[in-house]
Amino acid sequence: MTANEKRKLFRRLMNAPELLVLPGVYDGYSTRLVEQAGYRAAFITGAGISECIMGWADVGIMGFRENLEACRYLAGCSGMALFADGDTGYGNAVNVYFTARGFEDAGLAGVMIEDQVWPKRCGHMKGKEVISLEEGAEKIRAAAEARRDPGFIIKSRTDTLATHGIAEVIKRLNRYAEAGADLLFADALLSADEIATVAKNVPKPLCVNMGFGIRKRSTTPLLSPRRMQELGVAVAIYPRLLTSTAIRGMKNGLAALQQSIDTGEVVERPELAVSFEELNTLVGFDDVQAIERRFLTQDQLARKYRDAAP
Repeated sequence: MTANEKRKLFRRLMNAPELLVLPGVYDGYSTRLVEQAGYRAAFITGAGISECIMGWADVGIMGFRENLEACRYLAGCSGMALFADGDTGYGNAVNVYFTARGFEDAGLAGVMIEDQVWPKRCGHMKGKEVISLEEGAEKIRAAAEARRDPGFIIKSRTDTLATHGIAEVIKRLNRYAEAGADLLFADALLSADEIATVAKNVPKPLCVNMGFGIRKRSTTPLLSPRRMQELGVAVAIYPRLLTSTAIRGMKNGLAALQQSIDTGEVVERPELAVSFEELNTLVGFDDVQAIERRFLTQDQLARKYRDAAP
């Protein structure tokens, strides 16, 4: 599927009556697992890339190049329509112009641009600051005009609820829609009523950020996909689902290793890990071998595999 076809697919899913659920992916494992699970689209979480690859919280430490290169790799290994998190665009409207074009050239279905002051931070953290409405609108206009493919989707995000209130959220999203945004995102809404209010008062599809399995949550309440659809939401992203569950899995694995160290015995916990064969299948080793069979000579294959068939 070409990048243009992926963008058309994402736009169809975004505008469909059913809620579009987008798991947050951040590396090759998560991207391939989501595709294997049957999803046709996913959201590349900037927080996940920053935290997983760089080891630092989502507070603006990751720059444009690190984000873009990670997204390029993920788009290249997947047939899904992947949506990028472009943070604030890494500067003013001129920077946003080149940020949007960079993600389009990298094969993404679209990019999200937010109206926080740089350095930004995760929308559910305290201490956020926002730029003016006028500057935010010009950033979205720059992103929209930068695209060569009109199918490339611009998603505008506002973080103004915490700083200005819900009236400003609605005002900004309407202005951003006028500036060229195709998808609107109000982060960190505090209730189902606020979600419904925003959905009723904006002219383009609305996206919300949803947690998963978090016991204590000080911002958006946990809602089922069915309930979000009833409230008028078009797209729901789950940016921290896979990062959080992956951390839990790694902690369980380390605990099993420590048990082996403490007891001096082999600890067999096959339920904690996938097999080597399953891992290789997930990351495309079968595809690599098929390419080898097509292009390596018979002598090369014989030397490489000897008695084992490739």
